[in-house]
Amino acid sequence: MVDEIEKILLLSCCAPCSCAVIKTLAEQKKDFAVVFYNPNICPYAEYEKRRDENKRVCEQYGVEFIELEYDNERWCELTKGLENEPERGKRCSICFYMRLKRVMQYAEEHRFTAVSSVLGVSRYKNLEQVNEAAYKAAKDTGFIYTEIEGRKNGMQDLRQELIKELNLYNQNYCGCKPRN
Repeated sequence: MVDEIEKILLLSCCAPCSCAVIKTLAEQKKDFAVVFYNPNICPYAEYEKRRDENKRVCEQYGVEFIELEYDNERWCELTKGLENEPERGKRCSICFYMRLKRVMQYAEEHRFTAVSSVLGVSRYKNLEQVNEAAYKAAKDTGFIYTEIEGRKNGMQDLRQELIKELNLYNQNYCGCKPRN
């Protein structure tokens, strides 16, 4: 489906999850930019580390990097009462939807033709849950969501190679709360 899209805005959660997709799309000469919208990441110092690493990967491959607002307060309001949900629980669905909807609004305002994401690349995430939230956001905004493969066809191996090759900061939790 990516081949049919003119200009993609790729939502990235972090450099380790996005590096293989960014490299592949850049090598394929796709017209795309990476957007960093992750108000779920805390503390703010962690947010900054992930943002800076993501920006560094984009610079490595000559890809435009866009940072949207850090609105952790709104994220906390939307997920209030779900603080103890497990990974892949209800909090994740709300989080994915919030972020994807905001990115779709930005994409429409800035003349992108579709949004995609790497939110489901991590083994800790449920790709089906991400896509469900994405298609709901697409329906609610009237904007196009397109799936990009970031797990199969050698993408995980490439991802692991790039993490080492680029010496990427590889966090040990999603962002909203550290794993024990």
